[in-house]
Amino acid sequence: MKKETVLQFAVLCGVPFVMVLGNSMLIPVFPQMKQAMNLTQFQVGLIITFFSLPAGILIPFTGSLSDNYGRKIIIVPALFLYGIGGLVSGFAALLLDNPFSLLLAGRVLQGLGAGGTYQLAMALTGDIFQSKERVKALGLLEAANGLGKVISPILGALTAVIAWFAPFFLYSVVTFPIALGVWFLVKEPENTTTKESFGQYWQELCNVFRQKGTVLLASYFSGMTALFTLFGVMSWVSDILESDYHIFGITKGFVLAIPVTAMAICSYLCGTWLTKNMNFCKATIITGTSLAAVILISLPLFTNIYLFMTLLLFLGISIGIVLPPVNYIITGAAKADKRGIVTSLYGTVRFFGVAIGPPLFGIALKYGRWIMLGGAAAVSAAAAIIGLFFITTPQQQE
Repeated sequence: MKKETVLQFAVLCGVPFVMVLGNSMLIPVFPQMKQAMNLTQFQVGLIITFFSLPAGILIPFTGSLSDNYGRKIIIVPALFLYGIGGLVSGFAALLLDNPFSLLLAGRVLQGLGAGGTYQLAMALTGDIFQSKERVKALGLLEAANGLGKVISPILGALTAVIAWFAPFFLYSVVTFPIALGVWFLVKEPENTTTKESFGQYWQELCNVFRQKGTVLLASYFSGMTALFTLFGVMSWVSDILESDYHIFGITKGFVLAIPVTAMAICSYLCGTWLTKNMNFCKATIITGTSLAAVILISLPLFTNIYLFMTLLLFLGISIGIVLPPVNYIITGAAKADKRGIVTSLYGTVRFFGVAIGPPLFGIALKYGRWIMLGGAAAVSAAAAIIGLFFITTPQQQE
């Protein structure tokens, strides 16, 4: 990576980092929120829902807008909206006796802001970096996303020591400087936007999917499966660490961080390795999804905590090596003027995987661990088979 791009890329890495804080930072504080606002468990869940739904719905539209008007002009206002939403929720809790409704309104604003962040940072990275450098840069972005997953629950728990609503204020403290950094420090390449009419733009997008729809959809499925597996398993493990192994509090948080940390490290290392070995992108995806399938079907066999966590460590590794090549294939499948919408559709799919993982694992668990983990293993195996037949090795396109 060239020296002149290191600083601007460091700023871009802050974008996926702060996006991950959106939900993960609040989860440790839910019991305090429930007590302070006299909420039911369903109402507490709405704090996640009111963030996630607007983000997932808006992502494809922000991708389209970024292709037409530029990445930064969408990313920067979105980051400010994300931070302002946090302030709305925080001041509602600070000043009102019954803050829940306004707090949810703030979460909607945050979700709308989140819809214009990480995927566009991925697209902008694809614009800035060419060929071999791109896959390494995308691996670093994925590692920053993983780092956020590791740090956010700890950060939320520590901030909540001040007050249960303090994490909402932290969003603006972290996000506003990153927004300014993107605007003033990141140089957006010229000639990456389209000058076509709306109808022409969507016609060209349809052409992209006619030409490369198979590899894109197969790659989308691999990325969605990886995150579906990670969040589904982690939601289950969070429960059994307490019920089966009697691990609580901050110790539990660090134990849960083991597979996520492995994922983040492997995303970086895999992205670095693929920089010089791009022809192995397809093989890496197949290896990662196949390894995940084997680990998932093996988990019920091990009850010893050390062996169990060792398997989870390798699950994190398997997911970590899938995401960078998937990111590279997707960002390289379209020209710069269509990259925003292509990566944003991928963002929606990823978001969908994260959203459905925990509830589907919870439903399947009613039928036993073997059914739950066997079903997840089957999904990962399907991703490996689909990758084998439909994913092609990316070629240098620019």
